[in-house]
Amino acid sequence: MKKILNQQLLNKYFAKYNIEDLFDEDIINYAQLHFYEKDEIILEAEDELEYYYLLVDGKIKISYLFENGKSMLLKFYKDFNTIGDLEFLKNKPIQCNVEAIENTFLIAIPSTILRANYIDNVNFLHHLVGSLSEKLHETINNSSYNFVYPLVNRLASYLVEHLEDDRNYILLNSPFKEIAEFLGTTYRHLVRTFKELESKSIIKCDNKKIYILDEDRLNELSKNVYMKSL
Repeated sequence: MKKILNQQLLNKYFAKYNIEDLFDEDIINYAQLHFYEKDEIILEAEDELEYYYLLVDGKIKISYLFENGKSMLLKFYKDFNTIGDLEFLKNKPIQCNVEAIENTFLIAIPSTILRANYIDNVNFLHHLVGSLSEKLHETINNSSYNFVYPLVNRLASYLVEHLEDDRNYILLNSPFKEIAEFLGTTYRHLVRTFKELESKSIIKCDNKKIYILDEDRLNELSKNVYMKSL
């Protein structure tokens, strides 16, 4: 992690996402800009929450760590989002591992400063409630989608979510095992489903690079882009 001492860039992110609406103006004096390189760990489960993070640029993944050492991929976040809202509100250790899967910028606000000055702030509490409500909604939606639709639809939706406008391919950042866990299936079933889409000339797999050959059919299979990157 690198602390970026660039007040102009920090102010740019504050203005872009109207962050001053969440806090009083003097919070800028405590805010820091942190930069994490791709594949760098941002937060680890069981650690204390040192900073309340605002994701302002880049992409991260959230994984839940089980007692037996295994982990399950829960979600990808991109664009503006918050990290640590539940831990901050409940004053508990970090619940999940957080990792940058692209070069990522986060605004970091010391949790002790927030707890001392903003725990009763109406705007900030409204922000916390909205953030947690949205995450709960998406978690329920994702779980329901995994339960109702066949894997081919879930995988198509996953691929659609990761397709960028200026590319005809997707570069998978997560191992197949993690993707399988996220989609509620097994590694073998996931591999078979990739091959099924390949046999229908919808995609072409080249290791972790997935070329999209028929985007219309992939969108039709996706039914609903359920995995919103919050």
